[in-house]
Amino acid sequence: MDIKKIVGQSKFAQVGFVVNDIEKTKKQFAILFGCEEPPTCDCGTFDITQTKIYDRPAPDAACVMAFFDMSPGVQLELIQPNEAPSVWRDHLNKYGEGIHHIAFQVENADETSRRLQEELGAEFEQEGNYGDGSGKYVYLQLKDNLKCRLELLQSFN
Repeated sequence: MDIKKIVGQSKFAQVGFVVNDIEKTKKQFAILFGCEEPPTCDCGTFDITQTKIYDRPAPDAACVMAFFDMSPGVQLELIQPNEAPSVWRDHLNKYGEGIHHIAFQVENADETSRRLQEELGAEFEQEGNYGDGSGKYVYLQLKDNLKCRLELLQSFN
């Protein structure tokens, strides 16, 4: 199955890295890119994010993030998770620092997630709302088929 047929008119949006020290890492990327360091922000509170890991509420899963705008609509995301169980923490513990996901901006994350699970055998891992409630994300593991994790991003605006 052609991934483009599943993600349709969706746009490539992001490459995400998990890191142990976001301040140190974003400083290095800022030097590489010759730009200012972006601000570090938290992921929001559970009452808004409603984070679920493997379909179970995960009120303690949290992280801090920083975003480098690479080109219009494309970001490099740095994620430093807390110690609570999460896909971010699991990845960091198992594989160490590095690329965590590639992301696509989609119109309907639930429908795209369903199709990826049915047609490509994707495994649902984690989902939640953006910290400001303006959208949602879904992580799907496609390591066997696509050799990576996908993140689906949906804006509610």
